[in-house]
Amino acid sequence: MSAEHMDQEQPLISHLVELRQRLLYSVLAILVIFLGLFAFANDLYTWLSAPLTALLPEGTSMIATDVTSPFFAPFKLTLVASAFLAMPFLLHQAWSFISPGLYSHEKRLAVPLLASSIFLFYLGVAFAYFVVFPLIFGFFTSVGPENIAVMTDISSYLNFVLKLFFAFGIVFEIPVATLLLLWSGVVSVEGLKAKRAYVIVGCFVLGMLLTPPDIISQSLLAVPMWLLFELGILLGSILIKRPRVEDDAELDEAIEQEKQNRQ
Repeated sequence: MSAEHMDQEQPLISHLVELRQRLLYSVLAILVIFLGLFAFANDLYTWLSAPLTALLPEGTSMIATDVTSPFFAPFKLTLVASAFLAMPFLLHQAWSFISPGLYSHEKRLAVPLLASSIFLFYLGVAFAYFVVFPLIFGFFTSVGPENIAVMTDISSYLNFVLKLFFAFGIVFEIPVATLLLLWSGVVSVEGLKAKRAYVIVGCFVLGMLLTPPDIISQSLLAVPMWLLFELGILLGSILIKRPRVEDDAELDEAIEQEKQNRQ
């Protein structure tokens, strides 16, 4: 085996070793948080189910239709909550792995975008819990027939709210995604403004697909999607300026100089 071939294999092995180390750190962080929260698993579920239980008719409660549900539903919730709480550390591990391969101007943009994406994801989850849940549960518990007792299964409820948490958390990343598209040059501010009508229709289509089949849930997801899209356009028009030819030449020269320094 030639020395050049060995030099090419060695960096690949070192990257794989580092990737494994980052993944182990991430799993360990989730495990540590999980062990700390597991004693409060039932309390966490009580807190999560509060938007629904507060609206249930007197004398009714949530039920468990499966023998294992009283254990596995809080267990699953605690595991997901641990991953949510560990998200800043997980993203930091991902950043530490990819940052050596980025140029300095890319790092300056990536750091605030990374912090913003964490904040917006948590903001989307909070919006779902404090704004969306009381509205949709109030609607669902009030439209049923009078002779039907609302007694929701705890596993079904957990799957429902986790789906909405994930949907709203991802949706609130739209400003970051818009800025990335504008920064990369894939689209322009003028192009996004010209496609605004299609985006609004797409927001309501996605709202229909990601939420329960009612107009309230659909609108509660579609309207924030549209407003966040507008926010991304506004921030893009302020933060991302169209570079001049001289600026492009200077940027290309800086990138070439950094390549030579790495070599």
